[in-house]
Amino acid sequence: MSVASIPVAILAGGLATRLRPITEKIPKSLVAVAGEPFLAHQLRLLHGRGLRRVVLCVGYLGEMIERDFGDGAAFGMELRYAFDGPTLLGTGGALRQALPLLGEEFFVLYGDSYLPIDYAATFAAFRASGQPGLMTVFQNEGAWDTSNVQFAEGRIVRYDKRERTPEMRHIDYGLGVFRASVFAERPVGEAFDLADIQRELVAKGALAGHEVFQRFYEIGSHTGLAELETLLRQGKL
Repeated sequence: MSVASIPVAILAGGLATRLRPITEKIPKSLVAVAGEPFLAHQLRLLHGRGLRRVVLCVGYLGEMIERDFGDGAAFGMELRYAFDGPTLLGTGGALRQALPLLGEEFFVLYGDSYLPIDYAATFAAFRASGQPGLMTVFQNEGAWDTSNVQFAEGRIVRYDKRERTPEMRHIDYGLGVFRASVFAERPVGEAFDLADIQRELVAKGALAGHEVFQRFYEIGSHTGLAELETLLRQGKL
């Protein structure tokens, strides 16, 4: 399946407090990794997986990203921008704000995640599920971060970042697929988290799960940033 027409919403509006002092004057997407802004690595990865459309949900210092990356033509991508405005909207509110740019179905990717998986297979799983939302999951067993998902028979049984149970052996991998209708009932300008939407879907048995087997990488922490820097410089990713 071609995913070239399916947009990817990149959630890049956070304050990135865990990366301070690096992010005191630049947004996380512009943090240098292996000699380039992290967003350059993300866009190149997405392009290599057949994706061509990206909507950047930006807030804190977002105008710097637009200044440096423009329309994305240098990466063979179409880049568009949805700004939070004067108030940070959270991950869910940012997606609600971006709906006019996203259309009926779209991927959601965190702005600090580097996920070298098959995006077309993920989208095919979403379509096959018939559900309005899908979460990719990885059998983490607490290795890379704390497991927060109970996954069984192709769906998310439980998802909670605060109250964890022994049955949670998977982790939210950081890539989702959604129908716009999931967000459309919320008012524009309301601040809420994507996790709120995901938990609502779980409660209705409406959040599909798609297991992936390649571990995730991230720059949300200094440790993750240093690891990804090394792997990219060594050409291992």
